[in-house]
Amino acid sequence: MISYLKAGQTAQTKAENSLQVRTTVEAIIADIGARGERALREYSEKFDNWSPASFRLSDSEIADCVRKLPQDTISDIKFAQTQIRNFALAQRDALKDIEIETLPGVVLGHRNIPVNSVGCYIPGGKYPMVASAHMSVVTAKAAGVKRIISTAPPFDGAPHPAIVAAMHFGGADEIYAFGGVQAITSMALGTENIAPVDMIVGPGNAFVAEAKRQLFGRVGIDLLAGPTETLIIADGSCDAEMAAVDLIGQAEHGPGSPSILLTNSAKLANDVSGEIEKLLAWLPTAAIARKAWEECGEIILCDTLDELVQEADRIASEHVQVLMRDPDYFLRHMTNFGAMFLGHRTNVAYGDKVIGTNHTLPTMKAARYTGGLWVGKFIKTCTYQRVLTDEASVLVGEYCSRLCAVEGFAGHKEQADLRVRRYGKKGA
Repeated sequence: MISYLKAGQTAQTKAENSLQVRTTVEAIIADIGARGERALREYSEKFDNWSPASFRLSDSEIADCVRKLPQDTISDIKFAQTQIRNFALAQRDALKDIEIETLPGVVLGHRNIPVNSVGCYIPGGKYPMVASAHMSVVTAKAAGVKRIISTAPPFDGAPHPAIVAAMHFGGADEIYAFGGVQAITSMALGTENIAPVDMIVGPGNAFVAEAKRQLFGRVGIDLLAGPTETLIIADGSCDAEMAAVDLIGQAEHGPGSPSILLTNSAKLANDVSGEIEKLLAWLPTAAIARKAWEECGEIILCDTLDELVQEADRIASEHVQVLMRDPDYFLRHMTNFGAMFLGHRTNVAYGDKVIGTNHTLPTMKAARYTGGLWVGKFIKTCTYQRVLTDEASVLVGEYCSRLCAVEGFAGHKEQADLRVRRYGKKGA
């Protein structure tokens, strides 16, 4: 039996919030599309109190940001980027071009071609999300993208030095300082001073995610990354302190971030709330984390492993942390998750910041049909065909002609018939 001991937001509340976001974003996209740089500047002033002479950082401004950082911070950034780059390159190596002869004289193949230009969005208004620069810029570079532009909103009235350094070390060709819907729109549509890109990637708040949704089609996107989601699957091998820390550690992302405990231990289900209160009594980000836990947090008690898997796949969480005696059971049986963290020694923060897997992941149940950002998102797998002999063209053409007739496509049929006549024995 599955028991819901604590519930999160209702579907109606989520829908009301989405409507407000959608209408706001529509207006900003239309305005920037019509007025370009002028509108971009007005929204930057309105939302970020930021209107520099140029939104693009010069080489000297980038160098100044790097100089402001302690050497230890630079070393930490480079360490994290090395882990992410190495994993991305290994993933890239798994993508192979192929060419095979499927029939005598018929050759089919595909090439894996990087997208030409990408805009990487780095959230930074509330927290300076340095790690997001690694995840998007470094991964795009590993994929072979020719032009990478990257932007983050100002932090405390200026570009954040660590974010700028991370974008620079990651390989960004152009670095900008603006944020929000205006940043997404300007990269997607272009302005007088920004050439548009082919694809937008990176996480952000609800407004950024909605901007990507509305602009999809005019540009490609990685995925719609909404508020951070965390699912902890735990049994009696996990103590309440660890469960509480791993739940609240992600709730601090924002008041709309759901953290869910899914457990077959009644003791853990009953004890975790008390440990959460202890944590919130001293955590500097407690105000945000408390609101997220109170409004979006859940505790779900199950009897069996099958019920745990069933419920976890229904939730389809962005992050799934498995604090069980046999965590690999869930790796074998679960199908809906963004990223999985197996065992007590790892946690979501490792994946968010440094371990090497990408932290831009599917939310809002999108894990049912997509994975997260990875090197393959920046690559188009494009097919081609080649027919080498007259006999092969006639063989395929005869089948094609008959199938086109079934569908009523006369022009298609004539394309096939022309080859049959020209390359067949009667036309020789």
